Amino acid sequence: MLDCQRHLFALPDDVCFFNAAAWSPLPLSAVEAGQDAMTTKSRPWDMVAGADEREFAHAREVAASMIGANSEDIALISSVGYGVATAAKILNLATGSRILTLENDHSSPVLEWLSRPDGNQLVVETIKCGPDGDWTSAVLEWLAGSSSTPPALVSISSIHWSDGGMIDLDRVQTELKKLGTMLLVDATHGVGVIPTDVARLDPDFLIFPTYKWLLGPYGRAFMYIARHHQNATPLEQTSYARKRVVAEDDQHFTDLDYVDGARRFDMGERDFFVSLCVASHSMKLIRQWGPDQIGQRLRMLTNRIEKGLIDREVPVSMMNAAYRSPHILSLDFPQGMPEDFERLLKERRVFAVPRLGRLRISPHVYNNEDDCDRLVEELADILK
Repeated sequence: MLDCQRHLFALPDDVCFFNAAAWSPLPLSAVEAGQDAMTTKSRPWDMVAGADEREFAHAREVAASMIGANSEDIALISSVGYGVATAAKILNLATGSRILTLENDHSSPVLEWLSRPDGNQLVVETIKCGPDGDWTSAVLEWLAGSSSTPPALVSISSIHWSDGGMIDLDRVQTELKKLGTMLLVDATHGVGVIPTDVARLDPDFLIFPTYKWLLGPYGRAFMYIARHHQNATPLEQTSYARKRVVAEDDQHFTDLDYVDGARRFDMGERDFFVSLCVASHSMKLIRQWGPDQIGQRLRMLTNRIEKGLIDREVPVSMMNAAYRSPHILSLDFPQGMPEDFERLLKERRVFAVPRLGRLRISPHVYNNEDDCDRLVEELADILK
């Protein structure tokens, strides 16, 4: 099993940080990579010709390796919301098309479909999950009982952001293929912890940012786009999305045809090398450790917390381990969550956050067994 990597972070011994699902700290080596990139930006006259293109290609290759993709199928974008807006422009769904989402899913894979121009309204339907937390069965049952008109698109997170419930995307995709329904995956809470392979899953779109489980910066995300969608018009119009728009030539707009592959969908101002270098560096760390090894370690930590809470008879309830992700443990409070609960925890140097009435606990590789035991102790003391 992967060892605790706390020594790679500027994490004080008295801090129990269980909030990777909101944002993770940067590894010290990633901070150094960002500082080096900042130095480069401070001296642009020393930049080597072609260095920018090499950085783009490198980031694309590392991101692709996280999900089993070809680098030519990856777009450099800023956020999941940007990626979903890109998908919406690519698909240009007809008025009345049915879109399937999850109840209380994160806003990113949902809001785009609710906010359409007048005259192009979509029918957005929401899947509710039963009290057992089995999101996979909820989705499959909805598909089995749906009307004769299948949904045009399922736009969902692979792991529910608030309760940590996992969706078996392979099983869901098998049914969607039968219906001819497209799949967009917000893999924010999956990539880096859950082994992900788009070659096997074959989604239409899969999007993930770096600032949570990939230990990277804000403002950097990556989008897998299936090849049969890559001939569409991108969300932004940039020079590098075209085959030859060259500022140095007297014929500026030489060839306005789009470039091949997903590169045409890259965001504007993609060349902010500070965040790009940090994202690439952190993803390589994740790749070195291996998502399967990371997931095993985090499963051990969340199981330890669960057992400690049960042994101490702390008045909380938790989702069945068979249905939850290895790295997110959400606590329900049958007697009600204490007022100012997050503040009470912070005063004890314990960091976890309420989400939709639950306390979401999300460890990462910098957490150790002592953190788990202290979290249980503090929760037991507050809730006694």
